Amino acid sequence: MGFGQGVSGLNAAASNLDVIGNNIANANTVGFKQSTAQFADVYAGSKIGLGTRVNSVVQSFTNGNISSTGRNLDVAISNGNGFFRLASTDGGVYYSRNGQFQRLDDGRLVNASGLQVTGYPAGTTAGGVAPQPIVISNAQMPPQATTNIKAQFQLDSRSTVPTNAFVSTPGATPPVLPNSTMFNYSTAMTVYDSLGNKQQLTAYFGKSIPATTPAPPNAFGGTDWDMNVTDASGNVLQTVKLSFDANGMLKAPSATTMPTVTLPAANGAAAMTATLDLSGTTQFGADNDPKSIVQNGFTSGSLLGFSVQSDGTILGSFSNEQTKSLGQIAMAAFGNAEGLKPEGNNVWSATGASGQELLGVAGGSMGTLQSGSVEESNVDLSGQLVNLIVAQRNYQANAQTIKAQDTVMQTLVNL
Repeated sequence: MGFGQGVSGLNAAASNLDVIGNNIANANTVGFKQSTAQFADVYAGSKIGLGTRVNSVVQSFTNGNISSTGRNLDVAISNGNGFFRLASTDGGVYYSRNGQFQRLDDGRLVNASGLQVTGYPAGTTAGGVAPQPIVISNAQMPPQATTNIKAQFQLDSRSTVPTNAFVSTPGATPPVLPNSTMFNYSTAMTVYDSLGNKQQLTAYFGKSIPATTPAPPNAFGGTDWDMNVTDASGNVLQTVKLSFDANGMLKAPSATTMPTVTLPAANGAAAMTATLDLSGTTQFGADNDPKSIVQNGFTSGSLLGFSVQSDGTILGSFSNEQTKSLGQIAMAAFGNAEGLKPEGNNVWSATGASGQELLGVAGGSMGTLQSGSVEESNVDLSGQLVNLIVAQRNYQANAQTIKAQDTVMQTLVNL
């Protein structure tokens, strides 16, 4: 027995204790992956070994538990092998499972070390452009002019023809505006021009078949209504003939012949033309009622907040009650994650052993993202404490081999 074997055993056991100690120290480090020391025996042309050495230290990339934080910029990767892709200001690329991000005053998304979260700008997709630092801008959301009004009405089949014909001429002298003798029912509709200004339209409905017995025949077997749409001043923008069958279902205009409503250009806004989709409008023996009025325009809005969706899309909420994608977080995976090089500060870098990054977005094997959560360390604390006891005993045993060799040497000296 030589001193070399015992010394190598002490060194290996000390390294093992270091690895275990590091695991225990990082038991509460978000995104940390525990390591295991692997050993190899040492021979040099002899059947009797010369001891042991640390062959490698391997990290385990199993998923950690997901813990809720309630903070919208804490993001956890759930059930996947993906990594967040981070970039330094000098162009270095790093990877992390720690999703504790911060937003700087210029809108950039960074981790605690200042590395920038990369992704795809809004309107682009993975593969279309290279990942770039994500910027969550405070820019005002531009308005959208109304191009479609989808409205469903219930018109009362019990109504009678109005006493007077519908007239609305606000520019006449004197002006003539609609009154209750000209229509059976009216309702307001809101639209937006190209500058986001809210414009008020009014739809007037009047039964157009004379109340005679029998009623004049209708091409669809029912009755007709006139729908007059006016602007806020009372100018008639469109007159639509609504024809129903005997079952009260709208037959004209059809889905392919829906009318349009045009607001002239005014106050710097462009002219607005919107399709008026009346599909689903009915005429039953029930009260007049607007069942649904939905239009696709909106005014401008400022950013109120944002959240990260499961696919990595950063969805902004604006003061105009609209939501908009502000970008999408990029994800990376590797053929051999154990080949990544630990760089400290909860990040790794790619090596030849890990292979090149495989870019994508959350979903599938890369895992899904959970906003308001973090991935805890995957350290099994109870297991590490047991390993600590075993490593300590191993260290003591190697110390005993050195002590035994010292006794043997002392005996030889005393001969």
